[in-house]
Amino acid sequence: MTALATGKKAPDFSLRTLDGRNVALADERARGPVVLAFFKVSCPTCQYTFPFLERLYRSYRNSGVSMVGISQNDAKETAAFVKEFGVTFPVLLDEVGRYPVSNAYGLTNVPTVFWVAQDGEIEVSSVGWVKADFEQINRKLAASGKAAPAVVFKPGEDVRDFRAG
Repeated sequence: MTALATGKKAPDFSLRTLDGRNVALADERARGPVVLAFFKVSCPTCQYTFPFLERLYRSYRNSGVSMVGISQNDAKETAAFVKEFGVTFPVLLDEVGRYPVSNAYGLTNVPTVFWVAQDGEIEVSSVGWVKADFEQINRKLAASGKAAPAVVFKPGEDVRDFRAG
């Protein structure tokens, strides 16, 4: 099984945040497109990716697009990851051991990032770190906020084109 491809319908779900708040994909989509970023705290590629996702979030937090992390770890491990990597966007907890949402999205590797349009169609499906996919999400965020794409890579920063998940 592989991650859901572009053109597929994103399965609806409802999961809890670290502080116990319930978040439903349908509610997030009612406000606009959604970026879903699945991860595991021990994954080196996730650790590489999430600081860049945080930069996108900070650049576009008022663009009408929701960004949501989905952790495959327990609350304690996830809270430590969020703190270590400075993640400020909402992070949800998939049920450890069963992973109902990860399985519904066909995950075999993390990180896996999806751009889910407001109508529920997956427009970007990216497994691992793929710089071109990240740049596409940056352009989509910019278009949603009617702004120029943010500069998220700092001069001199080693930003790889690809890194397997």
